[in-house]
Amino acid sequence: MRIVVIYQEQHDYTRTVTDFLHDFEHQTGHELETIDPDTADGVLFCGTYGIVDYPTIIAVSDDGTMQNTWNGLPLPTISEVSYYVQ
Repeated sequence: MRIVVIYQEQHDYTRTVTDFLHDFEHQTGHELETIDPDTADGVLFCGTYGIVDYPTIIAVSDDGTMQNTWNGLPLPTISEVSYYVQ
């Protein structure tokens, strides 16, 4: 399972996202992958999954199937996201 947080730096929500990432790692011991949607890889990833709102957290299975997505604020709880951590 792959959990990805897509967000743009230098926005009003950035602190909320970085705090979530830190708290998630502290509480679960797992680091979440992040993608900047303004990079080439980010554009491709967002286009593949139809992501147009930021921040977005997406859980993707090993075969690339989207399992769940959370768009915008407020962010989901750590327990909601950690359900998808293997």
